[in-house]
Amino acid sequence: MRLSSHRLPSILICGLLAATLGCQTAQKSTFMPPPRAQAPALLSGAAPPSGERKAPATSTVSAAAQPDPEASKALAIDPIADLIARVEKEYLAGQQNYRDGHLEAAKHDFDAAFSLLLESGFDLQSDDRLEAELNRILEGTTSTEFEALQVGDGFAEQKSEPAPIDEANEVTPPVDPNVKAKAEAEIKSTHSDLPLMMTDQVAGYINYFSTRGRGIIERALSRSGRYEDMIRRVLKEEGVPQDLIYLAQAESGFHPLAVSRAGARGMWQFMASRARGYGLERNWWVDERQDPERATRAAAQHLKDLYAEFGDWYLAMAAYNSGPGTVQSAVKRTGYADFWELYRRNVLPKETRNYVPIIVAVTIMAKNPDQYGLTDVTKEKPVPYDTVKIDYPIDLRLVAECVDASASDLQDLNPSLLRMTTPKDSSFELRVPAGTADTFQSVVSLIPVDKRVWWRYHRVQAGETLAAIARTYHSSPESIAQANDLNGRTLSPDTRLIIPIAPGKANDTSSYARAITRYKVRKGDTVESVAEDFGVSPKMIRGWNRLKGNSLAGRRVLLVHVPITARESQLASKRTSSQRTKSAKATLDQTSAQTSVTPYKGGKPKQAASSQVAPGPAASPVVRHTVKAGETLYSIANSYNTTVSTLKKNNHNVAILRPGMILIVHSAR
Repeated sequence: MRLSSHRLPSILICGLLAATLGCQTAQKSTFMPPPRAQAPALLSGAAPPSGERKAPATSTVSAAAQPDPEASKALAIDPIADLIARVEKEYLAGQQNYRDGHLEAAKHDFDAAFSLLLESGFDLQSDDRLEAELNRILEGTTSTEFEALQVGDGFAEQKSEPAPIDEANEVTPPVDPNVKAKAEAEIKSTHSDLPLMMTDQVAGYINYFSTRGRGIIERALSRSGRYEDMIRRVLKEEGVPQDLIYLAQAESGFHPLAVSRAGARGMWQFMASRARGYGLERNWWVDERQDPERATRAAAQHLKDLYAEFGDWYLAMAAYNSGPGTVQSAVKRTGYADFWELYRRNVLPKETRNYVPIIVAVTIMAKNPDQYGLTDVTKEKPVPYDTVKIDYPIDLRLVAECVDASASDLQDLNPSLLRMTTPKDSSFELRVPAGTADTFQSVVSLIPVDKRVWWRYHRVQAGETLAAIARTYHSSPESIAQANDLNGRTLSPDTRLIIPIAPGKANDTSSYARAITRYKVRKGDTVESVAEDFGVSPKMIRGWNRLKGNSLAGRRVLLVHVPITARESQLASKRTSSQRTKSAKATLDQTSAQTSVTPYKGGKPKQAASSQVAPGPAASPVVRHTVKAGETLYSIANSYNTTVSTLKKNNHNVAILRPGMILIVHSAR
């Protein structure tokens, strides 16, 4: 349902903060999507500083933003100034794209800005200008994310899938005479309510889908079972051929989240302008091109209109791909209202010339599974659901908790939702697992309407405490107890608790320092071990660095926001080298009667019964450190000029710190 001479890069949409901190490739941003719904206005904190030039909605700045000749000379001899200029260009483009509502392009620009800095080879702490630039960009993009969070999950759009039709269109498959002969024989006994014609082009695509494109047709046939009954019902209701179902198979492989390189979206690959003409809504929250049933009905109506215009299903399909104007122009130029004649005369775009043969090939193969070895493909079963009409915004994670499902299940049932939150200012037909509508209504009624974007439910696990649950959700034991009228009762496993969360608290970084701590990855580090060392959750580490899983293979540096309480403790405990040595000696004097283990140059432990430190350049004073609230292994190690691994090694591989705990610290001089 799209035609473009440009191949636009596919971009995975994820949270803005995760994207800006984790990108590892400094690519020049050239992505420019079609106009989108306007993003929320930026907070004052996210606005460009006074006097800042606006960048256009692409990744290039205006002529007014170009440096003058004198500045260019300066840049030529100052590589850091040149780097900052290039970073600024991408950052300003991202801010402008965000203001214009081009969220995917904004993410791409912010990625590029951070990548230029992080992959520059410079030590960002060695130059005040570089560190200031990094912090400035961090603050600007963080403010943008906070504003987006006020109306949902901001940049965290659903992940799209590449449209299969793009891959098929790239090839010009050879014709196998044997394949063509068998296909011609099959056509004679194949019943279809669409005309089926065997040509070299159709035979070529049958050959392609039988060989290296086989995975495409098998995956599509498998997914077809989920939607086939619905699609055939709608096509019948709209009075169009049932076998038009294979157009959706060729276009999207029956994937509601399929997106083409040209921006066509959904199972039926509608472009935005055409979708509006058939009543498919598209805004910040929802894109009904991704709603299987609504998009199917719109596609059936559009194809019926095209058939009424051209009187031929092949021409109607061609017009569905490239637009009726393109096909009408080709007919007028040649005088032939026949697709195959237009194909021979080469008056249609290449993509459209391939489009119809692809659909015919898919139709023939799908209707003859025995002939093409497709009988072993297991079709998915339709997923039944209930529909609940709501007129308030709610987070899908809360919906999932209400009906004992997963958030991904809810996203799967509601593919038209672009974000994890339902629309803010309009009604929405929310789909929930079959048989759970009444449960949802009953359970969600316990949550105030204006809190349903933020609050959560939690099912208590064996051994969980109120304090632990509160920490998980950035809430407090007192507020959870009050919301659930606990009155000091113990928590029983499987109890469902209401979790009050302040707006934005579940997703923001307000309890973490804005300044970045750059952690050099060491051999053996994992996401969980680093998170443990810093006293943050693995989820936060993954989000800040756009990571998946637990492995840090290939990563040299991690960006971390230290918890504010830990950072304040760290700053408060900062001492000069002489102060640290003096403090260590005083501690040793006080504990001289106790035996302590002190390393010496040979690397073997030496028993010491006094405050004297073993001689040698590698000797280190031993300190008994009392853990304070908010401290982490990292902050303590930093205070004593040692490492987390050494700290853990000398304390029986301690993992969790508690206030009042005593740690043995070998402090560097």
